[in-house]
Amino acid sequence: MKRTDSSDKIIHIVVMGLLAAILLIGQVGMAFLPNIEPVSTLIILYTLTHKKYTFYIIYVFVLLEGILYGFGIWWVSYLYIWSILALIVLALQKIDSALIWAVISGAFGLSFGALTAIPYLISGGFGAAFAYWTNGIPYDILHCCGNFVLTLILYKPLLPVLKKFSVHN
Repeated sequence: MKRTDSSDKIIHIVVMGLLAAILLIGQVGMAFLPNIEPVSTLIILYTLTHKKYTFYIIYVFVLLEGILYGFGIWWVSYLYIWSILALIVLALQKIDSALIWAVISGAFGLSFGALTAIPYLISGGFGAAFAYWTNGIPYDILHCCGNFVLTLILYKPLLPVLKKFSVHN
């Protein structure tokens, strides 16, 4: 059976939805571990294989998080924070080193609290943002370590699988 443009679009939409669902399942499934989840690793891999289309995945994921957890001030930061990671990956997409991506993922995890403090800066001023950020530093350290280890372990086995099923390569 010959595939048409419309069937390619349907496949593309289904793949994007499934990848967003995998992000949410990975995060919720590991919620018992504080700030250790595969989201950053998967966004790196998704961006390497789906390029700019990763933003669709990100925003479906963020919408699902809002539906699941509520649309609080934290949710506003998720609208930009995952896009920042995707932009970093797009800028560095020629790199093919699990170690370098693990370091980038770890650094992103370490900076997560500072990045999520921006809405608190806008809504409550410097004191609120600083208090929010510094209160979460122990979790940012865990996030850093978790991101580093998960990316180091998952990068090599998952990248070829995602490339194989990518409609963008």
